[in-house]
Amino acid sequence: MSSPPRDEIVAHLRPTVSRTVAEVGFDLEELDVQQSGRRRQLRVIIDADDGVGLDDIAKVSRALSQALEEYDHVLAGPYTLEVTSPGVDRPLTRSRHWHRARNRLARIRLTDGGELLGRVGPAEETGVWVLVDGRVRRLVYGDIERAVVEVEFQQPPAEELVKLDRAADVAAEGDGKDTEESR
Repeated sequence: MSSPPRDEIVAHLRPTVSRTVAEVGFDLEELDVQQSGRRRQLRVIIDADDGVGLDDIAKVSRALSQALEEYDHVLAGPYTLEVTSPGVDRPLTRSRHWHRARNRLARIRLTDGGELLGRVGPAEETGVWVLVDGRVRRLVYGDIERAVVEVEFQQPPAEELVKLDRAADVAAEGDGKDTEESR
């Protein structure tokens, strides 16, 4: 008996894995299945607004192990379940990623070829406020080719956080316009 293709397995498991992860209180970031010798490697990446700890990973792993018992026929044999959180170098691709990166420094490559290093402010459904070179500006997600958080070993400067808080006030008012303030 041949085993189903990898993409077919992922498509079959995704609804159950996504639902189970959500029921435990986390977001499913990625689901991947790889063949590793005679076993399959089922890799589940989860995240949450407050981050993910080891106890969280154990809790999700137990819930998934139980939920996946009915899918032995899909996995077609033994498998290893790996539950993990995204690394610090995970690209910011969704508004929730930007929301979780608030006040962090990010390297942003724009679709027009430009590159920015800026502090992430409030994230909205269609874009994000970023402090770049002392000015707060709003970037539309469609204009961002790639963005990743930069590792910092010190607290962000207080004046930068104040500017981002002002941007949050503007975002809350629903203005949505680009602002280049240096107050």
